[in-house]
Amino acid sequence: MSTSKSSKTGGKGPRDAAPPARPPRPHSARTHEVRIIGGEWRRTRLAVADKPGLRPTPDRVRETLFNWLASLAGAGGGELPGWHCADVFAGTGALGFEAASRGAASVLMCEQDAALVAQLKAVQSRLDAKAVRVERGNGVNLLARCAPRSLQAVFIDPPFDQAALYAEALRAAVPALAEGGVIYLEAARRWEDAELAESGLSVFRHLKAGAVHAHLLRT
Repeated sequence: MSTSKSSKTGGKGPRDAAPPARPPRPHSARTHEVRIIGGEWRRTRLAVADKPGLRPTPDRVRETLFNWLASLAGAGGGELPGWHCADVFAGTGALGFEAASRGAASVLMCEQDAALVAQLKAVQSRLDAKAVRVERGNGVNLLARCAPRSLQAVFIDPPFDQAALYAEALRAAVPALAEGGVIYLEAARRWEDAELAESGLSVFRHLKAGAVHAHLLRT
């Protein structure tokens, strides 16, 4: 049997050659999913697009939040019968669809990104979510257009790096709150009553989970 030159000299033969580099994987716009936790659409999956600043509310936080809300609604099982809600930085729609799944009478979702708006509308159609309305636009402006004292819950969860949106959204949300209504604020830090007082708000409930600070605020 003949022996190759590379074997004699210790060089690399055909079997020893480095494998060819793999082509890069195509960029995926759908890196993972979250699920609706409770209600009519429990376990329904919502795609999470790979977009800067898009950060769905963690499952543990959403479960705690909707238990808080249900206790205020006086309903069992995390339900929100008859509630009118606004999810003004909707993103994946995890908060808004969760509210609708749990019996909210209406959920207004607002999102600026056109691709995310299309995704929200596709989910709305798939679920036949008649209580949900999706709009493309600025969440702060949408709150300013809401009828006074018309909402039981406002969800404010903008990208963490857009700090200016927080105070603007809080100021716009307060006039839209019905008596006993609440604001859910998700942020990278804890907001204290002293700074919330400018908007006439105070912290009713607070939870820290990883990098997320979840607040339930009321007037």
